[in-house]
Amino acid sequence: MEEKKEGMLTPYRVLDLTDLHGLLVGKLLGDLGADVIKIERPGGDMARDIGPFYQDDPDPEKSLFWWAFNTSKRGITLDIESADGQAIFKKLVGTADFITESYPAGYMDRIGLGYDVLEKINPGIIMVALSPFGQTGPYKDYKDSGIVAAALGWMMDQFDDTDRPPIWIGGHPQTSLLGSMEAASAAMLALFHRGTTGEGQYVDVSIHETVSRGASAYRRAVEEPPSDKTDDKADDKEDDGSPFLRKGRSGGGTFVNPTMIRRIWPCKDGYVILLWWAGPNAKRWNSPLVEWMDSEGMAGYLKEVDWDAFDWRYVTWEQADQMEEPTLAFFAKHTKAELLEGALKFKAMVYPVSTCEDTLQNPQLEARGFWQELEHPELNASVTYPGEFGVFSEAPAVVSRRPPLIGEHNKEILEEELGMSAQEVLALKQSGVI
Repeated sequence: MEEKKEGMLTPYRVLDLTDLHGLLVGKLLGDLGADVIKIERPGGDMARDIGPFYQDDPDPEKSLFWWAFNTSKRGITLDIESADGQAIFKKLVGTADFITESYPAGYMDRIGLGYDVLEKINPGIIMVALSPFGQTGPYKDYKDSGIVAAALGWMMDQFDDTDRPPIWIGGHPQTSLLGSMEAASAAMLALFHRGTTGEGQYVDVSIHETVSRGASAYRRAVEEPPSDKTDDKADDKEDDGSPFLRKGRSGGGTFVNPTMIRRIWPCKDGYVILLWWAGPNAKRWNSPLVEWMDSEGMAGYLKEVDWDAFDWRYVTWEQADQMEEPTLAFFAKHTKAELLEGALKFKAMVYPVSTCEDTLQNPQLEARGFWQELEHPELNASVTYPGEFGVFSEAPAVVSRRPPLIGEHNKEILEEELGMSAQEVLALKQSGVI
C-alpha cells in the first residue's frame, strides 16, 4: 500500500484571526497541509450568519458560506481582548509559524498583540495583515464591503455605459478573494525568506492595491491605441483615441462600442457565450461559426461580412443588429449540449454557460476527482465540496477536514496541547474568555 504523502506545509501552524474578507487565506494554507487553527470570538464568528444555509436552516453551524472557506481547519473560541485570552494567544504564538488577520488597520497594535510584541515571543513568526487599504496612508481607517475596493480599483468601470451606473458583481466580494490569494502568496514568499535568513516578518496586504494591480493590467490590455486605418469611415467615428469608449446606443455614437457587444446568448435550454471577434482574429474565429450556421441554412447576413477587414469601430448599430438576428435564431434552435458538440466539430468558439447542476455533473471535473465528499457527523450526512486547488505530484494538496464547529477543538488544543486542566478550561468558558 502506498504511503500517504505529507503536504508541503505539514510541519507548519497557522493562527487564523481573519473575518469574512480573509478566510480564504487559511483555507489555502490548510489545503497545503498546514495546521490551521481558526480563532473565533466566543459564540462564533459573524461569518457564520451569512447564508445560504444547509437545507435552508438558518443556523450558525450550517452556513454554506462558512463551510466554503473553512475546510482544512481546526477551530477554537477565544476573546483576544481579555487578559486571559491574550495569555493563551501568546502561548499559541510560541508554537506557530503564521498569523493571518484581517482586522481594521492598527487593531492588533491597539490591543497589545502587534507584531512588535509577538516577534519577541517568536522571532520567526510571519504575520500577514489583510485590510481594505493597508496599514498606512490616508485611507487606512476607511471601511470596505467589497464594492468600495472594486469602485476605487477600477474593477467596476469595466462594466458600465452612459445610460446606467457601473455594475457590481454580486455575491461574496470578489475583491476579498483576490486580496486573500495575494496574502497567501505573500505568506509563502515570507516563509521562503525565513528559510534562507531565519527571520520572520510582518506582511501588509491591501485589498485596494490588489484590485488596482489586476484592473490596471486589464486596462493596459484593452486600451490599445487604434490601428492606422485610412478608411474614409475613420473620419466619421466618434473616438477619443481608445476603441473602448464608454458609449452605448444612447450615447449618440454612430459606430458600435465594442464593450457593448452581446457575449451571452440564449439557447434552447439556457445560455452560451460567443464573442464575434474583430481585427486579426476575426476570420480565424468567426468563419467556423458562419460555416456551421450556413450548413443549416441559417447564416443569413453573416455570409456577407468581410471578416478579413472586420473592425467593430467601423460597424454601425444597424449592421450589428443584422449580425445579431441570425445568431439569436441559430442558438435558439439548439441545446447547450448540441452547441458544444457542434463547436468542437467546427472548431467554433461557443461555450455553454453552466448552472450549478451542470457543474456538479461536469465530466471533466469528475474525471479529475474535483469533487470531494466530507463527512459531517453532527448532521449524519456527507456533503460534496470542491477539492484541492491544484494537483501536486510530490506533496499533494488535500481538503483534510470539514469546517470546525464553534469551539470544537477547545479541549484538544487548550488541554491536550497547551497543558491546561479541565477546570481551567471550564473557568475560561464560564468567564466568557472561550
